[in-house]
Amino acid sequence: MKFYTFFFASLLLMSCSNKKKIEVDTIVTDATIYTVNEAFATATAMAIDNGKIVAIGSDSEITGKYESKNTVEADGKFIYPGLYDAHCHFYNFGLTLQEVDLRGTKSMDEIVSRLQAFQKKKNPAFIVGNGWDQNDWAVKKYPTKADLDKAFPDIPVVLNRVDGHAIIVNSKALQLAGITKDTNADGGQIELANGEPTGILVDNPMELVFKIIPKPTRKIQIAALLDAEKVMFEHGLTTVNDAGLDPDVIHLIDSLQKAKLLKLNVYAMITANQKNIDLYLKKGVYKTDQINVRSFKMYGDGALGSRGACMHKAYSDKPGQFGALLAPIVGLKDVAKQLAPSDFQLNTHAIGDSANTVILKIYKEVLAGTKDRRWKIEHAQVLREADFDYFRFGIIPSVQPTHATSDMYWAGERLGKERLKNAYAYKKLLQKAGTIALGTDFPVEEVNPMLTFHAAVARKDSKEYPKGGFQIENALSRAETLRGMTLWAAFSNFEEKEKGSLEVGKWADFVLYDQDLMKVPENQIVKIKPAGTYLKGQKVK
Repeated sequence: MKFYTFFFASLLLMSCSNKKKIEVDTIVTDATIYTVNEAFATATAMAIDNGKIVAIGSDSEITGKYESKNTVEADGKFIYPGLYDAHCHFYNFGLTLQEVDLRGTKSMDEIVSRLQAFQKKKNPAFIVGNGWDQNDWAVKKYPTKADLDKAFPDIPVVLNRVDGHAIIVNSKALQLAGITKDTNADGGQIELANGEPTGILVDNPMELVFKIIPKPTRKIQIAALLDAEKVMFEHGLTTVNDAGLDPDVIHLIDSLQKAKLLKLNVYAMITANQKNIDLYLKKGVYKTDQINVRSFKMYGDGALGSRGACMHKAYSDKPGQFGALLAPIVGLKDVAKQLAPSDFQLNTHAIGDSANTVILKIYKEVLAGTKDRRWKIEHAQVLREADFDYFRFGIIPSVQPTHATSDMYWAGERLGKERLKNAYAYKKLLQKAGTIALGTDFPVEEVNPMLTFHAAVARKDSKEYPKGGFQIENALSRAETLRGMTLWAAFSNFEEKEKGSLEVGKWADFVLYDQDLMKVPENQIVKIKPAGTYLKGQKVK
């Protein structure tokens, strides 16, 4: 009897050992894989085929069942789902790479020096620059056109402030745009001194200048997208939510992706003007494996740094100034009413507490009786205490943690002590909404998602200031932050069934790091760089 038992057991073992393994495109082993599934479980290996995860588990489980000619031995590295930037300006960032970078400048003299160097190298007929911030200067006052006029009397110069809600231009640009002291400034501001424009324009009047800037050629547009993609992959970003695109650029992105020239995943928010609304309500949602066009981007107000954010009470450091809505309430509501019966999502820029009140009330009114619409408030930066409860109705806050650590040096001056308590309140927003999407708003902030992670969990800037963290009660945990940069961001895009976590059936978008984001000391987070970025199972960096 023992002999027969042994004989049949041996046959069974031989049968199992001779069973042919399943051939797949890629196997990843010897890793700590943070799946970011519901249980926040970890694994050590996964099998990938046709760009998707077909199995995930231990090394023995995966290698015992699957084989591949392409094995990624992670050597103990840490793997996370490919990172999202839930709010950025990908295309515009690419364009800035073709223009003058003014980030980090400390004075108007330094700005002029960079512009002169650009002029010498490129000899342009029109100069555009981006990224200046007077709050970084010794004298924190808006510049004027005088310095630009002296250096560039005959070439129009347009310089975008870091938040994209104010510009400084020279006299030549004002002349070409037809801007005088009498020009209509509704929805913004034309700053005057001695009865004449200083060169500073805030929000809506900026459009008059933008109309005279030569449109980028198709060659420049393509270069912008491809150059920007390289930067995304260098930082482990595999999906970006581009907050405000026109149909022409959306079509170009789609065309480049179909031609296999552009690989990055793009969630495109269509600029919410009437022409675009009419076009896409007729066309409907458009989605491929790489681009998702199912949302509109609307602007409620301006930015806090330029005092364009719309407040219930005047700015603490400028009595009499309240900021402004960028459109009448009836116009904002009309856009929301048109989109409410459709499959399209509405994502609205709202920074000031008054703008947030207006938009949240509109959302609640037009979405009454609907389910799972996932409309977003982009920024949700300053709120009144009573308005946090609106997020319980399925509205998603899409926020940028580095805004808090960039603005903390001067936000108190703008808002005063009481209003500041409910500004950049990410933990409080998460508690109300149950989910939160995290991004950067680049090129307003830097692309690097590790700055986002660090700012969210430590509430400090890259210099580790302030000690103890800025309003640390609104810090997010590391797990919450990772979810906000992966699965929750995917959820906010209606993409949680295909991306955002490393689970069977989802795309194999992932990033490798040498250190564990969940355990590395806080002051080391900003120094972490990807050891590899993978998109649909293919290494892209």
